[in-house]
Amino acid sequence: MARDQIDMTPLESRDELVAWLEAGVKPKSDFRIGTEHEKTPFTLEGHRPVPYEGARGIRAVLEGMQLLLGWEPIMENGNIIGLYDVTGGGAISLEPGGQFELSGAPVETIHQTSSELMAHLAQVREVAAPLGIGFLGLGMTPSWSRKDIPVMPKGRYRIMTNYMPKVGQYGLDMMYRTCTVQTNLDFCSETDMVKKLRVSVALQPVATALFANSPFTEGKPNGFLSFRSEIWRDTDNARAGMIPWAFEDGMGFERWVDYALDVPMYFVKRGDDYIDVSGSSFRDFFDGRNKIIPGEKPTLSDWANHLSTIFPEVRLKRYLEMRGSDNVPSQQLPSLPAFWVGLLYDDESLDAAWEIAKGWTAHERQVLRDDVPRLGLKAKIGNRYLSEVAKDCMALAHKGLARRHRLDSLGHDETRYLEPLDRIMDSGLTPAERLLEKFNGPWKHSVEPVYTEYAF
Repeated sequence: MARDQIDMTPLESRDELVAWLEAGVKPKSDFRIGTEHEKTPFTLEGHRPVPYEGARGIRAVLEGMQLLLGWEPIMENGNIIGLYDVTGGGAISLEPGGQFELSGAPVETIHQTSSELMAHLAQVREVAAPLGIGFLGLGMTPSWSRKDIPVMPKGRYRIMTNYMPKVGQYGLDMMYRTCTVQTNLDFCSETDMVKKLRVSVALQPVATALFANSPFTEGKPNGFLSFRSEIWRDTDNARAGMIPWAFEDGMGFERWVDYALDVPMYFVKRGDDYIDVSGSSFRDFFDGRNKIIPGEKPTLSDWANHLSTIFPEVRLKRYLEMRGSDNVPSQQLPSLPAFWVGLLYDDESLDAAWEIAKGWTAHERQVLRDDVPRLGLKAKIGNRYLSEVAKDCMALAHKGLARRHRLDSLGHDETRYLEPLDRIMDSGLTPAERLLEKFNGPWKHSVEPVYTEYAF
C-alpha cells in the first residue's frame, strides 16, 4: 500500500468522486507500467520474524535505506514507516507484519521495471544483510504462526486488525502472512478502462495459477498451490472478489463509485490520527451521517484512502491494479508486468483476450476463481482446462510484447521476460508444485531450505 493521500478539499458532490477516477484517463503515449512487490523479512540465523524495534529490526532497515537512497522518510507518530522518492520515483512501505513493499516508479518498459527491481533488491540486501536479515520470495510465510509475527506501528493496521475477524476467517492471515506482486496499468478512455478491467478480472485466475507460490502453512503443505489466493476468498467479501457487476451493461466510472460508496470503511485520517469508523459506509459519511464523526464531510484524501482499502481481484484507482498473484523469486517478478502489458497494452491482443473470456458466465468465472488456489492450471472453466486458456493467453502476451517492439540496449524486446512463464507452461508445473516436489524429495519434509533457496 502506498502512503496515505493528503488533499483536504471537502467533497460536495458524487460527480467529484467520478471525476477523481476519470482523471486517470491518459493518451496511449503516456501509458506507464507500475510494479509493486512485497517480501517477508526473516532473521538469517534461526529464520524468525523480524521485529520493528531494535538494532536489527525493520526500523533499522528503513533508516539504512534512507541513508543509502536519500529518499524522504514517511513518519507516523515518531516512527519511520516508509520512504519515498521526491523526484517521482518509487516508494517503500510496510505491510502489517513487516512485509517490505516496493511500489515502483511508473516506467515505460518492462526493461526499466526489471532494472528497478534488481537495483532495489541489491540495495535492500546491502542494508539488511549486515543486520542479519534476509527476504523471502514466497506468497506466504511458510513456517510461522500468526502470533509469532510482530505488528508494525501503523494506525490503519490497528483498526484493520480489530475489524478483520468480524468479516471473515482469513483477514489477519492476509495482513500478516501474505506477499504479492502487482502490476498497475493505464487506460485511455472509460471504454478502454472497462474492457481492460473485464479482461483482467476474467483472466486473473491465469496469473494466479502461473504465480501460485504459497503451498506451506506453519511448516506443512496446506493443501493449496496458492493459499494466499484462497485467503482472499474469506477475508472480507464486501470488498473483495470477482466483481460480477462489472460485466453488466452500464459499467463505467460511475458504477465503480456507487460500489465504493457502499463498501464499509476502515478509518478516517485527521492529521496523524486514524479514527476508527470501521463498518460504516462512505455513502453515510458523504451525507454527514457517520456516527463516530457526525456532521463531518469527507475530503478528496478520504476518498483516495477509502479506494485503497477495496480489494477485488482487479482494483480501479486512477489506473488498474492486477491483484491476483503470489510473490515469487526475483527472476519471475518482471514476468507479471510482461504478461499483463502484452495482453492489455496491445489492441490486437486485448481484443483477442476478450474473445477468450467474453462468453464466460459470472458463475463460470467464480467457479474458476474458487478452484484455482487448489488446482492451479488443472482448474477448469466450462470444458476447458485453465492450462489451455493460459497457453492462449501466453501466445497473445508474446505477440503483444513483440508488436510493442521496445528494445533494450542489446536489442532484445520485452518477450524475454515471459521466459519463466514459458518454462512453467512447458513443464505444466506451477512454482508451488515445484516447491512441493522439493519438500517431498531433497528437502526431506522440511520447509527450512526455502530460506536459502528462495531468499532474494
